[in-house]
Amino acid sequence: MSDMAEIYEDMTNPLDSIEEIMAGQDWVFDRPNHDELQVRMSGAHGQYAMTFIWQEQHSAMQFFCELDLTIPAVRDELLSRTLRQINEKLWLGHFDVPRETGIPFFRHTSLFKGMQHSSGADQVADLIEIALAECERFYNVFLLLSEAKNTQDSLMSLALSETRGEA
Repeated sequence: MSDMAEIYEDMTNPLDSIEEIMAGQDWVFDRPNHDELQVRMSGAHGQYAMTFIWQEQHSAMQFFCELDLTIPAVRDELLSRTLRQINEKLWLGHFDVPRETGIPFFRHTSLFKGMQHSSGADQVADLIEIALAECERFYNVFLLLSEAKNTQDSLMSLALSETRGEA
């Protein structure tokens, strides 16, 4: 057997360990099939829908954390500029807003190839923590894009400003 084949045999489906993380947080989740897991949860600002998709062929897991907002198509230009500014600030993953839905989401794909005898639970727990922190960090920016009657670049720049503390 080749080394590559052994790597694939040793890698378990990380969604199994994600189920354990979800149960430990008392989060309700759904496993529609062997390669997909979904969970809805509350954050400080809103509801989030997380989806994990495992692709065994590439030993990769795609992760989405969707916000409970819809951004109207009339804001596409401002949205594009704002997304660029947001994504430049991220170390891991990126935000996207598909035109078809207008729903913002954080997205990241993790490679698990070579993680022999590991569930990847620590990596996934970190990913969930980072995604929730980034969604919370930029929630108000997406809320402005979604609901504000008067959006301008200057307002978005102010919303994207780094702040310290809480009011």
